[in-house]
Amino acid sequence: MSKMPRRKFLSGAATALVGGRLIQNASGAPMLPVAELTGAAPLIVSTWPFGKPANEKALEVLRANGSGLDAVEAGIRVTESDPNNASVGLAGIPNADGVVQLDSCIMSGPGHRAGSVGALSGFRHPISVARAVMEKTKHVMLVGDGAAAFAAKHGFEKGPKVSPGQFAAWKRWKAEQKRAEKNHDTIALIALTPSGDVFGGCSTSGWGYKLPGRLGDSPIIGGGLYVDNEVGAAGATGLGENVMRYCGTFLVVEFMRQGMHPQDACLETIRRIARLDPKGFDLSINFIALDRKGRFGAAGTGTGFEYSVTCPSFSRVIQSPGVTTADIGPVGGNRK
Repeated sequence: MSKMPRRKFLSGAATALVGGRLIQNASGAPMLPVAELTGAAPLIVSTWPFGKPANEKALEVLRANGSGLDAVEAGIRVTESDPNNASVGLAGIPNADGVVQLDSCIMSGPGHRAGSVGALSGFRHPISVARAVMEKTKHVMLVGDGAAAFAAKHGFEKGPKVSPGQFAAWKRWKAEQKRAEKNHDTIALIALTPSGDVFGGCSTSGWGYKLPGRLGDSPIIGGGLYVDNEVGAAGATGLGENVMRYCGTFLVVEFMRQGMHPQDACLETIRRIARLDPKGFDLSINFIALDRKGRFGAAGTGTGFEYSVTCPSFSRVIQSPGVTTADIGPVGGNRK
């Protein structure tokens, strides 16, 4: 492969050689060696194209000598504040009763600390409340009314329990009595700081028109997010039930602990789940990961999962490889 001038590299769309495979984003940019993309901190990886502004805010915080927790929190707050994001924050799709219930968690590699909130209504930034649970209580998770009382006691910013636009959509759904699945995504953001420490956070409004009180994987440590300062971090997005039944992000990190590249760890986690699950690859799950060496990767069931990667000289959206039955043959537990 001929060497590409750095200026041309920075202006092109992202590709990477990871785990022995060439990964190229949908724009068809020239192939680039992974060494051009990774190996230096800070490095921030997040789910979906809407994670890119969050990454860039997190990088801004780190450049200003903010902590890893500050960076993760500030980045995710960008997505939580987006009035056009129907999957994260108070602009998200409500539950079946017409109320937005938010889930979030945050985790610090140093000290292996974690905080989480679930089914939180009426507060703009669940990621900040989750951090306060970690730093100001003896607990890891608060949910429902208890989480709301804690947030109110500590003066967190309030907001409407549902946006006017989403309330109107909910009324239409209610009138039609449709129980169809709604699209739902998550912002999972993981970061490697210049000190070599790892941090992560996750936030979502969850499954649209879900049963009140439903929790997905996003607030579950080892489900939607897992951080291990000896190894790295992983985040998840998609249908949470299919992630948390297998402790998906914990499994990704454990594969990295065994020496796998983050890309391979994401792929193998999906293969493992698909081999066990009756649905095979019909799971709607996606993972991102990074390790302490500054390597990153992602994978999803099917095709089309895009994730965002940011470092001081690079900020792009990258398309991950999909995993299908062709990768391992028959799947789905004991199916014959």
